Amino acid sequence: MENYLTPEGLEKLKKELDTLENVTRRELAEKLNYAISFGDLRENAAYHQAKEQQAFIEGRILELKAIIANAKIVEKGGNDRVRLGSSVILSCGGAKEKYVIVGPDEADIFAGKVSYKSPLGEAVLGKNPGDKVVLKTPGGKIEYEIEEIA
Repeated sequence: MENYLTPEGLEKLKKELDTLENVTRRELAEKLNYAISFGDLRENAAYHQAKEQQAFIEGRILELKAIIANAKIVEKGGNDRVRLGSSVILSCGGAKEKYVIVGPDEADIFAGKVSYKSPLGEAVLGKNPGDKVVLKTPGGKIEYEIEEIA
């Protein structure tokens, strides 16, 4: 399965992987050694907590390796239509919002990065400046106009 990422998104995931493998693993090993020094492991809460953290971290490392191995880099396209990697300025009721259309592994709504698989991403993908899209939400329909593609 291909994972669509921008070059910046790929670098961010590589940095996270590097930190997990070279910093977090070492810190967890120290926590485990310290917890083991308490003795009886059957009733050692610190040991069990560290083992749970270790399992989570190892799972995330495997996940990141798979994402990176299957990454397909998307470069910013032209300004004629919305594509993966496009920055899109949308207007709704006089307010303007800027989003970057990315793959699911890179999506971060707080950073203005929207997955092309999200309702908003699906609605704008392939559209042109001036086009209007309507999203159905639990609160009703919201109409956006594509102001600009950067």
